[in-house]
Amino acid sequence: MQNETRLIAGGMTMLSIATSALVVVPYMTVREVRAPEALKPYSAAELRGRQVYIANGCVYCHSQQPRAKSFAPDHARGWGRASVAADYAYDAPHLLGTMRTGPDLFNIGARQPSEQWHLGHLYQPRAYVPGSVMPSYPFLFTVKDQLDRGDVQVQLPPGETPPGKLVAASPDALDLVAYLQALNHTYPVADLPTPVAAVAGKR
Repeated sequence: MQNETRLIAGGMTMLSIATSALVVVPYMTVREVRAPEALKPYSAAELRGRQVYIANGCVYCHSQQPRAKSFAPDHARGWGRASVAADYAYDAPHLLGTMRTGPDLFNIGARQPSEQWHLGHLYQPRAYVPGSVMPSYPFLFTVKDQLDRGDVQVQLPPGETPPGKLVAASPDALDLVAYLQALNHTYPVADLPTPVAAVAGKR
């Protein structure tokens, strides 16, 4: 009977330690984070583009989380400062990514602000980045003899447009590019608001 009591007591002790380590301590360190003023909510077009980004598997090859200089050369690659929690205030679901077959896209809107660059890159990546392993997305475009009213023509490098044809971007392509252009987190970390919990603790 005494051994059973010790066994139960030991089990309860281990359960308490595990609960504290995995639940209580992490909960106490969580802080409410407000979106920085420079970060704007996504527009309707950008939200549609975000869905196109997800549907076409972009998240499987691109991350959106530059790391600190002490962990990786992300800053030296031109991907920007390390991301912080507030940067993702409007993201649901979060598209952090786990692979970097392609470059990090956290700041692609700042690195490549041109709509035409993005459209052409989606149509034929190797025309813009030689040796790129990114697949092309021709189904996001329509090849036409002439453009219809409201069409956005893709201005491709010489030799990339089918002879005698014009390439028009689909609404999905335009929405996807709008989302990519919105990925601009160039505001400095120093300007980010202080977490609410930290402010409350100083009172």
